[in-house]
Amino acid sequence: MVFALVLLLLLIFVLQNGQPAEVSFLGAHGTLPMGVALLLAAVFGVLLVALPGTARIVQLRKLDRRPVEQAGPPVSGPTPPPATGIATVPLPPRPPREDG
Repeated sequence: MVFALVLLLLLIFVLQNGQPAEVSFLGAHGTLPMGVALLLAAVFGVLLVALPGTARIVQLRKLDRRPVEQAGPPVSGPTPPPATGIATVPLPPRPPREDG
């Protein structure tokens, strides 16, 4: 139902914007109705964003499915905190508070 409503709105948009628009792309020249030209520009814009995004998602999923290589046998004892990429420096002790 929603899809049919969207198609109806697109049809109305194209029919109301029928004035000719000159279009040039990579050396090709032509005339299209304004509504069709705008609709095509929107579709190409969505593809321009969606294709690299989809490629990146596929790339990340492939990396996620790879088996993790272990560096050596497990170490017994307390486990170190996870590496965050931020160096931690111990803070000096605080001086006693002077309540006055």
